[in-house]
Amino acid sequence: MSSTPIRTGAGRQLKNHTSFGQTLRNSLTMAYRGLLKIRRTPEQLFDVTFQPIIFTLMFTYIFGGAISGDVHSYLPVIIPGILVQTVITTSVVTGVQLREDMDKGVFDRFKSLPIARIAPLAGALLADTIRYTIATVLTFVMGYIMGYRPDGGIGNVVIAGLLVIACSWAISWIFAFFGVIARSASSVQGISMIILFPLTFLSNAYVPVDTMPDWLQWFVKFNPISHLVTAVRDLVNSGTVGSDLGISLIGAAIIVVIFAPITVRAYMRRT
Repeated sequence: MSSTPIRTGAGRQLKNHTSFGQTLRNSLTMAYRGLLKIRRTPEQLFDVTFQPIIFTLMFTYIFGGAISGDVHSYLPVIIPGILVQTVITTSVVTGVQLREDMDKGVFDRFKSLPIARIAPLAGALLADTIRYTIATVLTFVMGYIMGYRPDGGIGNVVIAGLLVIACSWAISWIFAFFGVIARSASSVQGISMIILFPLTFLSNAYVPVDTMPDWLQWFVKFNPISHLVTAVRDLVNSGTVGSDLGISLIGAAIIVVIFAPITVRAYMRRT
């Protein structure tokens, strides 16, 4: 009588097959874990609560009179710019916290659980949309307190907020990739800021493009941040939809198509 040999140790492969439904449930559970972390350590929200307030006050009163003649006239220019700059900058936290969790061995513990391997990564990205939402709401609230009244109406304000949140979520895939491949959380933050600072400050977020040198105008007009800022201004200030909205959405989709697969691949290799 013959028997089939039992493969043990390295000769045996255990595969974790999960359905799409289970993957979605696991990802939502991990997103809830991220929200619990925020509730237990609310100081994680300091950037999305204080930055919109401080930046709106600072930039409005510093540049308002010089650029638009007075603070009230400058608000339709600066509020969309501050909104985009604040929420996009917040997306850096995704990569930083991801790297911190990996360094602490949190993801190693997740590997022992019967969950989809991609769930911790997807959950972290989903949870951070709450941060973007908080930053978006606070920016508009601060603008309203200072006298900003969007002529586009509340509906277009909501659409503009959703647009910024969606684009920031797409950009967070870039920083999630850095979080997976970088050696430390500080390096993730350093690399991310080197990328974001030129893009946000060399844009039309704070000053009109025609006040800049010709060589800089060329860069600003092609800067994707400028397209997003213009799309938000069109929506909230006049209720119109221009080509910049389409460019922003296409750009966000391209980022996800490129960075989501390579981030997942790098994450799978690390975990």
